[in-house]
Amino acid sequence: MAAKRIIVIGSGIAGLASAIRLAAEGFSVTVLEAADGPGGKLRTQSVEGRHIDCGPTVLTMRWVFDALFADTGGNFGSAVALERAEVLARHAWDAGADGKPRDPRAHLDLFADQQRSIDAIGRFAGAANAKGFERFLKRAEAIYDTLAPTFMEAERPSLPGLVARVAARNPMGLSRIQPFATLWGDLGRYFPDPRLRQLFARYATYCGSSPFSAPATLMLVAHVEQCGVWLVPGGLKQIAAALAAHAKSVGVDIRYDARVSRIDHANGAATAVTLADGQRIGAQAVVYNGDVSALDGLIDPGASRTPHAIPRARRSLSALTISTIAHADGFPLSHHNVFFSDAYRSEFNRIFKAGRLPLSPTVYVCAQDRGGAETASDARATTPGDEERERLFLLINAPATGDLPEGHPNALTQAEIDQCLDATHRLLARSGLMLESQSVETQVTTPQAFAAKFPGSGGALYGMASHGWRASFLRRGAKSRLSNVYLAGGSVHPGPGMPMAALSGRLAATRLMSDLASTSRSRRAAMPGGIATPSATTGSTG
Repeated sequence: MAAKRIIVIGSGIAGLASAIRLAAEGFSVTVLEAADGPGGKLRTQSVEGRHIDCGPTVLTMRWVFDALFADTGGNFGSAVALERAEVLARHAWDAGADGKPRDPRAHLDLFADQQRSIDAIGRFAGAANAKGFERFLKRAEAIYDTLAPTFMEAERPSLPGLVARVAARNPMGLSRIQPFATLWGDLGRYFPDPRLRQLFARYATYCGSSPFSAPATLMLVAHVEQCGVWLVPGGLKQIAAALAAHAKSVGVDIRYDARVSRIDHANGAATAVTLADGQRIGAQAVVYNGDVSALDGLIDPGASRTPHAIPRARRSLSALTISTIAHADGFPLSHHNVFFSDAYRSEFNRIFKAGRLPLSPTVYVCAQDRGGAETASDARATTPGDEERERLFLLINAPATGDLPEGHPNALTQAEIDQCLDATHRLLARSGLMLESQSVETQVTTPQAFAAKFPGSGGALYGMASHGWRASFLRRGAKSRLSNVYLAGGSVHPGPGMPMAALSGRLAATRLMSDLASTSRSRRAAMPGGIATPSATTGSTG
């Protein structure tokens, strides 16, 4: 296999996972990355010389990475320092616009310990909601058990294929997942308290979607979180560094500052890639780890036909983010915190229907110098002489309209962005959280900036929105329109998030190996000595 050169475009989680799998099977693998380091959307920003995670901030399903390393001669737990969070997240709700701060104790924690969460919900919202939570977790586990092997690990999803696989495993499986119900609507069966519906409906935003349009199958996120939420004391960028180091250990050649400008092809197959500096590298196959909407610009630069593009109306959420060093007072922050708007439906209507920023946003705050222990003061890191200021990352949901030209009716203006940022700070203040930042290096990232950083995305951070029961079947599988170009990343199946991206990389590698093995077998009669590769079922997510 060493003679078969595979080019991987992009060193995000999916690209590195695919490269590791292929190199471990004996392929000659070269990863080409336009940036100066690995990670893709798993990135950081530097504020006052301190690095702040400003991409993914949550690690779940660590068994995906455990299996990736174990299957290729490594150990994920040894490569990355991990801390299991006691507090999964802390949640607070808007007290209204009367200007009076909330009681800072008026929040709800979810815990790694399921019974503690049940007790906390009972104290917060009453016995009916606590019992509903128990039923909800059982449903979430059933959905996960049904979809993990039949959907997430399947190469290219289709409704007939899913029905057949589910029925083969469990004839009652389809009734367990109820794919036609919306997440928001189905949550009413478990939680009389609308605040709890808000809390668990937020799982839709994990894949960039509206809870009012996303399918109820996303309840499975609750089960995934109960299986463990992990913190990385050195920042989640350490995961990308560990993947890159492991990739090199199995023979992958990673080249940074190597921007691909074109995929050369003939007769429906890629033959080489051309870099921005003019260098041309031949390849038997290519794995593309980038936003699927940008692929056509590499295959046919300048062409108007874009069969891989995600229509603007189907794009997932973008974001308005703030990375800052600030003094936080008045609310006991944990590592992960969510401050809910009292205008939740309006928030998503404005984003997905009007293409505007929310007037009353929900705000996620990641306090990255705080651990996942029960008390807010536990595990806080400090900088000598500056003990009270900490690294904070704030995220507000936004429309993926970052590629609209200035002056377009739906293009976001600076005035609208400033208004949303003001509304964010007012919401936090009403919940008791006062942020005092004097940093001149505070970084605000807009959908326009995300669109520029991730070409073809328009600022969408999760590929296609998961709206309606058909959405999951509309995501691209591992194959592109060129016979030997394979797709991996959060914008293709099985979806966004670090574990899903890693699974997509595995699926792309498996399909590539299967195709090359099939080609070798077809030639074996005329030319003995064809290669042997694992079947499409090789590997496990643990």
